[in-house]
Amino acid sequence: MSLVCKAVGKTDIGLVRTGNEDYLQLDPQNNVFAVCDGMGGHAAGEVASMTAAEIISTSFSHFKRELLDDETLAFGRTVPDTGTILVKSIRLANREIYNRAQTDSALSGMGTTIVVLSLEADYMSIAHVGDSRAYKIEERELVQLTKDHSWVQEMQDSQRINLSEADVSVGKNVITRALGVRHDVEVDYRLIKVKAGDKFMLCSDGLCGFADNDEIFDVIKRAEGNIEKITDLLVKMANDRGGMDNVTIAVVEIEKVEESPIEECQTFTISAESPELLKIEDLWLQKINAKRQEMAELDDMPAAGKKTPDNKVVFAIFAGFFIIVLLFIWMLMSK
Repeated sequence: MSLVCKAVGKTDIGLVRTGNEDYLQLDPQNNVFAVCDGMGGHAAGEVASMTAAEIISTSFSHFKRELLDDETLAFGRTVPDTGTILVKSIRLANREIYNRAQTDSALSGMGTTIVVLSLEADYMSIAHVGDSRAYKIEERELVQLTKDHSWVQEMQDSQRINLSEADVSVGKNVITRALGVRHDVEVDYRLIKVKAGDKFMLCSDGLCGFADNDEIFDVIKRAEGNIEKITDLLVKMANDRGGMDNVTIAVVEIEKVEESPIEECQTFTISAESPELLKIEDLWLQKINAKRQEMAELDDMPAAGKKTPDNKVVFAIFAGFFIIVLLFIWMLMSK
């Protein structure tokens, strides 16, 4: 028995923005789930968040074994296979977003936060960059699993401001880490064990930037364990509070697990890539982007190009079927 989970999600433009720069990625085939919050202007933010999700999805779907086997992409820590692919693909996503921003002036300055879960057996890898968050929904509380890469969080960690001061801080929306804003990236990674019945939530700061964890949990309790209702109620909460930002929420519920000897590990930061490694990532992106282009062309192929049967073929099939029916009736009557 392998791990089985159910995931639902919802993204909403809110009540103020003219576009949605968030991106929700639910990939049940690979058990990978991500929330990205783009930045850099409407069009650029959308490109950044979508690119990050697509690079990760393509990596898991088409290059899993190759990425695992390529030791030149190693990051100096031993983690499960799904965690290895996750970290490598996030680095590749950062590199792709950065490269595009350098070559297209319309996308200059774009970037995105990202928080991703990848699940296997009875453990979950969590990787994030920025201030989109991962939580575990416990029976009595909401447990935050990630720490924001933000100016406010750094000020709180250094005890230069307290939580109430952070709520009114002018720089509360300033993030200190994101994908695509630098040529390299530091990624935070954590590994936790999971069991049947566990529920986890991902969200962009369109939710957690306008409500504290206790307020979010109070709304979750009203859903009485229904994960579809959780997402609906939380999006409504964000919009009831003014809908000042895009909001994206994903909830994952573990249904079955397969026991493994893998042990948990607390959050650690994977250092940024060396110049030599960045060159290797650029070569990898050529392969990944070729696959993305191939997939996009298949999706865009007009109906005629997808070999739909023409009218003559359809008519011939129908006529043949009609003749068979008539013969069958004639045989019955002749008896």
